[in-house]
Amino acid sequence: MTVAQEKQIRAPGEVAQRYARAFEEYLSESKEDKAATLEQVRALREAIAQIPELSAALADPRLDVSQAEGLVKALGSALSFNDAMRRFVGFIARQRRLVGLDEILSAVLLLDSRQRGEVRVEVTTARPMEDGQRESLRASLQQAGYANIAMTEHVDQALIGGMVVRVGSVLFDTSIAGRLARLQNAMKGAA
Repeated sequence: MTVAQEKQIRAPGEVAQRYARAFEEYLSESKEDKAATLEQVRALREAIAQIPELSAALADPRLDVSQAEGLVKALGSALSFNDAMRRFVGFIARQRRLVGLDEILSAVLLLDSRQRGEVRVEVTTARPMEDGQRESLRASLQQAGYANIAMTEHVDQALIGGMVVRVGSVLFDTSIAGRLARLQNAMKGAA
């Protein structure tokens, strides 16, 4: 199982969900544009996924609070955070929870999707999907009964080919890496 597949299987934990609910309450009471803030949440998740150095810095246990706040300030500047995002990510840094930032951001997006009646679909492919593939997948999902779909795409070359699709808590793995892993496990059981 690849690292990307491992991330796809785990749903946000209770701590991440509590932060998400608190942020949702804050956004509903604040004057910030919720849609713009959620776009910034998506942009930060994408930055964490695409920049290995950022991901490593967030996971570094040696990061003290002042270094964490400096990192958050730099992120806020680079990604043009609004006040709500700056406060939220700063609070997470002060709580020494940056290691779980991606999971917290995922919980924020999941909560928002649920409130709007959307079904979150995360698709990981070895190469970026073409428009035809994307529409075919969307049609298949709608045919399976998933009407209001919010699709997030990721690229992980370790999959070699195929795709991993997570619909809620259900995982569909048609990747070559997944097939090889299942074959390897089957061979271990036969030995």
